[in-house]
Amino acid sequence: MADTATATLAAPAAVHLDPTKRHDVVLLFDVTDGNPNGDPDAGNLPRIDPETSQGLVTDVAIKRKIRNYVDDVRGTEERFKIYVQDKGISLNELHERAYTKLDLKSTGTKQKREDVDQARQWMCENFFDVRTFGAVMSTGVNAGQVRGPVQVTFARSHDPIVPLDLSITRVAITKEDDAKVVVGEDGKSSGGKQTEMGRKALVPYGLYRANIFISAKQAEETGFGSEDLDLLWKALINMWDFDRSASRGLMACRGLYVFSHDNAYGNAPAHKLLERVRIERNPDVIAPRTFGDYRVFVEGGDLPDGVTLTTLEG
Repeated sequence: MADTATATLAAPAAVHLDPTKRHDVVLLFDVTDGNPNGDPDAGNLPRIDPETSQGLVTDVAIKRKIRNYVDDVRGTEERFKIYVQDKGISLNELHERAYTKLDLKSTGTKQKREDVDQARQWMCENFFDVRTFGAVMSTGVNAGQVRGPVQVTFARSHDPIVPLDLSITRVAITKEDDAKVVVGEDGKSSGGKQTEMGRKALVPYGLYRANIFISAKQAEETGFGSEDLDLLWKALINMWDFDRSASRGLMACRGLYVFSHDNAYGNAPAHKLLERVRIERNPDVIAPRTFGDYRVFVEGGDLPDGVTLTTLEG
């Protein structure tokens, strides 16, 4: 799977690696016996659309996986640091770092506009996710705001999902008092629990689709280059293997389809291109449980003039 994608990405003249062109993307991924994105408003059950019961995965959850992948494979390099960490690192501290590196004055209630512009440029140059997704960096010391070239939609499952909330037993006792054995005056003992009840939420199976849009004009402003674009494609294909946990079950990329235009503004409306990727459930399948229960149709012929389709996974 990854070997084929890597070979494709290696082509230096490939249009899908050109950040000066607009790209509209379809990402397909699935989950088996896992919770792809828990909803804190619903006891961490898998997110769903209450009207259709289709599963949802937020753009934030997808970008978190991308960030973690980049941090794992390139995080030791200055240009590929991650701004939005999941390790309790203060964002204001990073804003201060920009001013320190540039030898700018960071004290006072308001920074000079030219200092903010320099700090914003430094953040783009040094943090992959800032120049990719953008960021609001005006808290604490003002490092400006960035609108990123890469925008990700919510992912939605093709079919309704069945969120399961299963009871489990565990031997890890939470409270010390519950684990103690207490002997009363009558000689009877109490406490000393050996197990406790817990909960585990999952989806038996779900095939999800998200759309991704890459703006050449925003890429030019943030310095998002071909190396960043290459890394983004690799992340979308491989990040699932870097994000394993018992709660997520088995998740995998099932399709990555890149519609590239021959200019920065595009040759066709994005929605008409994205509609060329269709999913159909096999007619004899009532309850999908594998990717093989679906068929994916990609209309790659008769594309509008100036549009190229690159299939990186699928």
